[in-house]
Amino acid sequence: MHGRTRLLFALILLAAPFARAQSSATLSPQSPHSTFAWPNGKRAAIVLTYDDGIQSHLNIAIPQLDEAHLKGTFFIKADNLTPKDMLRWRAAARAGHELGNHSLYHPCPRSILPQERYASDNYTPENMVLEIGIMNDILFGIDGQETRTYDYPCAQWIVGGVDFTEALRRSGLVKYARDGGDQYKSVVTDFSKIDPLHIPSWGFLDHPPGSQLIAYAKRVEDAGGLGVYMFHGVGGDYLEVTADAHRELLAYLQQHPEIWVGTFQEVLDYVMSHRPQ
Repeated sequence: MHGRTRLLFALILLAAPFARAQSSATLSPQSPHSTFAWPNGKRAAIVLTYDDGIQSHLNIAIPQLDEAHLKGTFFIKADNLTPKDMLRWRAAARAGHELGNHSLYHPCPRSILPQERYASDNYTPENMVLEIGIMNDILFGIDGQETRTYDYPCAQWIVGGVDFTEALRRSGLVKYARDGGDQYKSVVTDFSKIDPLHIPSWGFLDHPPGSQLIAYAKRVEDAGGLGVYMFHGVGGDYLEVTADAHRELLAYLQQHPEIWVGTFQEVLDYVMSHRPQ
């Protein structure tokens, strides 16, 4: 990645509502242990999510997931789609991967991405919900699914100075939404207070080693909780995790069947139907 582009995407992470862990050392704080009963005797749950619907997902991430017999959730934005890509995403969905909504144009604040046409500063909640609805229609044309999950662009839910979470909730367009997290909040252990439209995740800057990725999985398991990875590039593109590090994580998860690895919607469906009231 060019230096300027890398800086801009680093700002996306750093400007998210919660600061994110950047090294295995930041994973050391212990999360409270959950007594949540996962299905089939599992000890914890992991969700692998991938942002933007980029070429490295189709070329590297999905083949690696298929080889490991694991499923991922891919949050796609429309301006990355080509007709040929749509066919490849359709095949990915048929293989069991989830296609999520990442909006049409990925609007972000100017303070994070200095753009004017799709600056979220210019949006209203109504504009944002309209864009999400149109993207749902596009995704329906690819995979035929009527229920959709969402990923806030740049981990921001403020548009034009207004929080659009409640407008999104009233719209009924998405069932669950993923946002950011820090080393304390990126492992969910208290499911009684979980907001289905603000599920935290754990992200990172370029080239985390496989050991760092695995350290987070171990922390999730030790806490008996839910952990959601936020990937961008895999073996290419930007905010990259190398193909080898990604494969190393998948191998670890494959070797530890006591950790449930499911799609975002699948795992959240279980959580919301079994959480304490």
